[in-house]
Parts: sequence; C-alpha cells; structure tokens
Amino acid sequence: MAGIRDHSPITLDKFNGLYDRGDREDVPLDHFGDCDNLQSVGDYGFSSRDGVGISQNVIAPLTNIKRIYNYPTDDGNTLIILTWDGTTGNVYHVVNATTVFGPVLTIAGMEDIAFVPIAGRGYISPFKTYPDVNNLNFEKGLENEFLYVYLGDGTAARKAAGATPAGTITIANGIAGHTDPGLHIFGVVGETDTGYLSPPVALDDFTTVAALSVSFSTVPVFVGAQWVRRHIVASKVVVSFNGDVSGYQLFFIPGAIINDNVTTTLSNISFFDADLLDDASHLSDNFSEIAAGTCLCVYKDRLVLGGEFDNPSVYRVSAIGEPEAISQIDGVLSFPKDGNPITQCQALRDVLYGFKRTKTGAWVDNGDEPSTWQYQAVDETMGCPVHGIATVLDSGGSASDFLFIATYKGLCLFNGRYVLPELSMKIQGRWMGMDRNEFRKIQMLHDPIKQRIYYITTDREIMYGDYLNGLDPKSIKWWPWSFIFFVNTIAMKDIDDFIIGADQV
Repeated sequence: MAGIRDHSPITLDKFNGLYDRGDREDVPLDHFGDCDNLQSVGDYGFSSRDGVGISQNVIAPLTNIKRIYNYPTDDGNTLIILTWDGTTGNVYHVVNATTVFGPVLTIAGMEDIAFVPIAGRGYISPFKTYPDVNNLNFEKGLENEFLYVYLGDGTAARKAAGATPAGTITIANGIAGHTDPGLHIFGVVGETDTGYLSPPVALDDFTTVAALSVSFSTVPVFVGAQWVRRHIVASKVVVSFNGDVSGYQLFFIPGAIINDNVTTTLSNISFFDADLLDDASHLSDNFSEIAAGTCLCVYKDRLVLGGEFDNPSVYRVSAIGEPEAISQIDGVLSFPKDGNPITQCQALRDVLYGFKRTKTGAWVDNGDEPSTWQYQAVDETMGCPVHGIATVLDSGGSASDFLFIATYKGLCLFNGRYVLPELSMKIQGRWMGMDRNEFRKIQMLHDPIKQRIYYITTDREIMYGDYLNGLDPKSIKWWPWSFIFFVNTIAMKDIDDFIIGADQV
C-alpha cells in the first residue's frame, strides 16, 4: 500500500489527437490510440465534432452526390455538383440553398468530373475508372467524350470549341475605296459567346483593285446558338498562285466583322496589306472538339487538360487567354510513358507540375509555344491520385507557397519537392491501411483560416488534421470522423461553410 500511496499521478492536460503508428503500446500518453467524432478545442483540448444538417432548402434536394466543386461567379460563390445513379452522371449548378439549375450536363458513364472556372464560365471534363486485366483501377477521360463549357446561367453546357460549317463565300468589288491590288485569299472565322475563334472556312481567292473596296455575300452561317459573330480574314497579296487556297498566312481585316450569325453580307470593306497585323493562320491547327481528360487547371492564363482516354500521358495546353483554343501541334506536353495515365496538374510559383500516381514532373513557360517547354523530372516514386491535391477554402488551387498532396507514402507538403517525413506520420497505420486501388476516393480540402486539412478516406469517412500548434508531423493533431452515410466529396463555401456530398442514406 505504501507503494501506491507514493505513486505520482500522471496529469493529462494536453490531447494531441489520434496516434496510429506501430504497436498500440507505443501510443504517447497525450494521444488517443483510437477515437472517433472528436475535434480540437483550443491548443490541446477536444470536444465532440459539430453536427451535420441539410444544405439545400428545396423540396427535392440532390442525392447520390459524387463530386462537388466550387464555382465562383460574379454574383457569389456557387457550386458545381455531379450526381451519379449507377449508369448516368448529371451535373447541376447550385447557386444557393434554394436555387438549383440543371441538370446542365447529362452523360451516360460519367462517373466523375474535372472542373475549373475561368472568367465566370465553367469547364467540365467527364472521366471514369477503367480497370485493367489485373483489375487495377485507372482513371482516364471518358471514351468518345469531350471538354464542355458552361456559361453559368442555367443553360445547358455545350462542347468547348466548335465545329465549322461547309460553305463558300462570294467576293466582289465594292464602291470606291482602297486595297493593295492583286490576288488575295479570303475566308471566314466564327466567334462563340465564350470568345473561341474557329479555323478559317470558305477560303477563296479574289483579285482586288487599288481604288475599290471589297464586298462579301453568301457568308457561311455557323450551326449553334453559341456562334455570335463572324470575321473576314485575308492574306496579303499572293505573288505566285498555284490555285490551292490553303496554306497561306491569313490575318483579321480590321473592322470586317458581322456582329451576328444571321446576316450573310458585308459590303464595302477597304484595307491595305499593311493593316493586316492580327494573324489568324494558327487557328487552323486548333481542335474543334477537345477530348475529355481527368484533370484541369490554369497555368499563366492557359487552360491545361490531361489524361485523355487515347493519350493518357499527354497534356493539352491552350493559347494565352483563350481556354478553348488548343493547338494540335503546339499545345502538347508529353509526360514520359510508364503504363500509368496522368492524374493531376497544378501551377505553383510559376511552374506547372504534372502528376501520375507514382511520378511528378514539371514544365516552365519559356515564352514560346508549350510544345517547346522542357520536361523536368521532380520525383520518380511519388505522385498522387485524381483528387489528391487539396483545394483551398472556397476558391480551389494552391496555398501561397505549397500544396498538400496525397501520395501512396502519406499526406505530404509539397513546395517543389515532397517534404518528409510526411504530415500523416502519426497516423501511418490508418494511411497505409487504405486500399491503394481505391485512392481515387481520396479528396482533400485545406482551410488556412482555421488551420485545418481534411481528407476523405478510401472507406469514405473523413480525417481532419489541426495544425494550429504547427504544420509539421509531430505538432499536427489528427481526428477521424464517421457518419451514418458514405462521404464522396467535400467542399467549402463562403469561406467556412463546410459542405459534404454523400450517397443517399
């Protein structure tokens, strides 16, 4: 009895979350060997996690939610939501708790989507999981599907870019004016409501006269409500013409614009060859349909898409400020082939990083076309799954100087290299216990205001890390959360409104 009276009690005034690494007897006294549905309070306290309520205040809330993305618009922070019924995916635009547009896109087999907002528009790429002969899961752009653009107004999303019509243009002399005399090649470029410019069509030759303007009729009309205007383009004087109108450098004629998609005439246009400065020739190399992929991001005002079905190790990069103008020749970045498709892409500190499940590479804009950018290997063993880069608050993207990345080894900080040991070191048992073949289910969210990082486990529960006391493997506190439903996706709206998307209970 004297020994017990002499025993010094152990005071536990700090709780540092879950510890699941090695033997249970190795759990530090200020950690839990197991816990559920707790959250940090202050520096070292804890309490039960907050409850969960229904986000939508409508008669029939969306159910079986597979993916949520933040969609900032001029009117506020809204959400793009994908639902999945087992065979067909439907994309909705949730403006607020009482206003839902859609479905704005419905595609059979669309199990998941990549999404990026640009200038108030939303770009959507459908993809799915394709098991190989060994039943190893790979995610690739949905076969025979494309990149779509949504205007944010509730109208249906449509294919990005656009097909061009067949047709001819009639060219004639107009009233007194001026041109450089000689043979020119003329054509028509269509423009959509998102600013996409088509390749020149209806090419024809005509010999201009010095003292006369030029008039056009039977100007082709493009198919689809998205086409809002047409431009007349021309070559400079062709000195030696062999009868083939293709292959000449074409330029936009200043002021030669039809501001609708109905009128078929444009009269009395004057120009000198010296006025032809805005080159249109490169438009002929652009895709009229852009194949779907697994990932989308923006790098230096260019849209980047990767993980196509037929070209899973290729990124497509748009022209600057023209997300739908992707050159088949100059807009290509190749990730070295290794049997694995591209999973993600992300810009950080003026560098474009590309990811496969176990590889990371990088490209830097050299001021020339993307096809000239040099590939640099960053890590040959570590990469991430399709949703393995944490989005930030209600905007997405990276933090100011680093990324949170889910790798097979663990959840890591990335600042141009992977920082080890991994942030998930204290819960290595939980992380390594996840099914690697289901890593596509992992999705991460970073809240730098509350200093928290959330991720969905392959068991479709949530683990969150509190780094209020330090962003390092020892100081971060991990707390697991479980629910009566299976979590598929998470997002944050209006800075701190935590949104959970789940299957129907």
